[in-house]
Amino acid sequence: MRKYVKISTFILLAALMITGCSKSQSEQTASSGNMNSEQTRVDEADKENISIILSDDEITVNGSSASTDSSEAVYVGADIVYYEEGKDETYGEGSDKDAHSKAEAAEHTVLTITKPGTYEVSGSISKGQISIDLGEESEDDPDAVVNLILNNAEITCTVAPSIVVYNAYECGSDDEEDATPSVDTSNAGFNLILAKNSDNVISGSYVAKIYKDGTTKEDVENGDAKKKYKFDAAIDSLVSFNISSGENGKLTVNAENEGISSGLHMTVKSGEIRINASDDSINTNEDNVSVFTLNGGTVICNSGLGTEGDGIDSNGYIVINDGFVIACANGSSQDSGLDSDKGIYINGGTVLGTGNMYDEISDQSTQKFMVFMLDETIKENQLIMLTDEEENPITAFYAFNDYSIAVYSSPELSEESGKAYKVASVEGDLKENVYFNITGFEDMEPLSSSSRDVIGKPGMGGPGPEPGDGEMKEHPEGERPELPEGERPKSPEFQKDL
Repeated sequence: MRKYVKISTFILLAALMITGCSKSQSEQTASSGNMNSEQTRVDEADKENISIILSDDEITVNGSSASTDSSEAVYVGADIVYYEEGKDETYGEGSDKDAHSKAEAAEHTVLTITKPGTYEVSGSISKGQISIDLGEESEDDPDAVVNLILNNAEITCTVAPSIVVYNAYECGSDDEEDATPSVDTSNAGFNLILAKNSDNVISGSYVAKIYKDGTTKEDVENGDAKKKYKFDAAIDSLVSFNISSGENGKLTVNAENEGISSGLHMTVKSGEIRINASDDSINTNEDNVSVFTLNGGTVICNSGLGTEGDGIDSNGYIVINDGFVIACANGSSQDSGLDSDKGIYINGGTVLGTGNMYDEISDQSTQKFMVFMLDETIKENQLIMLTDEEENPITAFYAFNDYSIAVYSSPELSEESGKAYKVASVEGDLKENVYFNITGFEDMEPLSSSSRDVIGKPGMGGPGPEPGDGEMKEHPEGERPELPEGERPKSPEFQKDL
């Protein structure tokens, strides 16, 4: 996968029209049917479920105090997996930030779901975790499915993920030879559902890689140390899963490391999801296999709370078929708004990705997209307006963090070249950080690199000419050049609404 660092050029890529891994018309019709069936699933799940009410004083299950018997469908009292302080290099790869004391870990209440079913969670807990563990044999059992409905739930964990899925049915395959950008997660063993008109807040994530018992210094030095645990997202699932929503369902994720992570595939179907993260906001992490798919809803990723982090990071593929996404990488690191090892496909929806690294958008994408790379850093909240060749406004936007590279795509893009400007203000319809139907603007200033346009076409293998002086330069794998000197932007505070 080609990666590019910032340079002095503005690029409009008209990535068109090759079907490849994109949806055919019949697949789009099937997708529409799947969305209808998904809404039916959400509605039915609302009717029949086990009710869990959280509080710091008592957790109730269907109106009674939660059992401590591990044979029950829901019980409390399991140990929490966390990165313990005071350990040497044979314990794991965590930093001081990741490490916590036994006393702090013991203050947490772990609620464990052990049987398939639909569970509705409401209420608030300040030191707690929901874990899903249907047993190791559940990986191959299509009936081992948990639907977890969040209905105005607020869960905070100060030492680990707030929601973690250890064992459930795995609908996908980790076979690298058969990996493609097109996956079907409709039968996933975990479904995270946002209840109608609910507002949910999940805060947590710390656990770094912990080695298996018996690891020696020689194992570590030789690179032979084996992983026992690695959960580092506020919502972390070892199996493929879906996120969907009833009408107006909302989820805010505040993450000390990563925001939402999947061990294999993740599909967002609907809902309003906002992530404030100190590392990647979204991560699917099976090398050369995982697929993050967006089929609808709103996904807002702010990865600027730490020192690094991509907006959306897939160790396999990113596929955006519909919906609205803003993915802002950390402003002080060489990270991408959209970061994929195998390919990024934009087939629909509105997409804004900002960062300091460009991961190439596949020429098999079926929706046009614009990419611009600058020799200057655009400050967070600086309005940028994109126009056609006649300077008619197309859109305007601002990011959460500083950046030098941006990707924009929407169904409204129709021209095959364009320009980018700084503007002081814009009049138009605003959705999140993006303006549509612009009717006026003030103080238009050309960006310093917007004097040269390059057209990218399907099949050319990259956005622009071969490397050369003043041209786009390919970024060697494994090397991350330093940003220009300058003050690093302050990370925003955790916030419920970005």
